[in-house]
Amino acid sequence: MKTHNEKIEVLEKIANGITWWIGSIPSLIVHTLFFIISFLLPLLHMVEFDKMLLILTTVVSLEAIYLAIFIQMSVNRSHEKIEDIQEDIEDIQEDIEEISEDIEEISEDIEEINEDIEDIQEDIEEINEEEEDEDHNERAKTVMLKSHVSSNKNEIKALKDQISELQYMIDQLKKD
Repeated sequence: MKTHNEKIEVLEKIANGITWWIGSIPSLIVHTLFFIISFLLPLLHMVEFDKMLLILTTVVSLEAIYLAIFIQMSVNRSHEKIEDIQEDIEDIQEDIEEISEDIEEISEDIEEINEDIEDIQEDIEEINEEEEDEDHNERAKTVMLKSHVSSNKNEIKALKDQISELQYMIDQLKKD
């Protein structure tokens, strides 16, 4: 057994088919032939003109009623689809606004990061300048120490020589 929704879907498919067919060239041809035949029947004395007009008017009226219903169904479906599309567009616009806000926040973060990078670069330059000064001071100290070491080495060597001489003298004195 078909559910209520399945039955409605089948009817909607039929209504869609009829609406499509009514708006097609074959429908125009069929209607034109129907009207030509309707007016030819009284001319050929097959049906009285008044009966033909009564039947034709009834058929055309019924067709107009059903066409109006089908057209309204089509308009309703189109309206529902348009509402769905509008909702989707509103959702997309909200997403775009959120993305724009995120982009603005990211831009602000990037600006802050660039400022921080500039500060760090300035600090590095200052440290390099200080290190260069310290390097010069260290180099100067090293040169001074090396020169002191060299002079100290000479003094130590001289003292060793004097100690050696004194040792030699002591040894000579002991022998004597």
